[in-house]
Amino acid sequence: MNKFEQNVQSKRNDAVDSGVGFGVSFLFFTAIFVIGTVIELLGK
Repeated sequence: MNKFEQNVQSKRNDAVDSGVGFGVSFLFFTAIFVIGTVIELLGK
């Protein structure tokens, strides 16, 4: 084992972090889409 494997900063599961990152980015782009759709509908 190298020295980086012996001194791990976080022992959390990477899948949980990946899921949270996906969820946050999905909600962000959904919000951008909804805002754009609302602006388009108000402009008609």
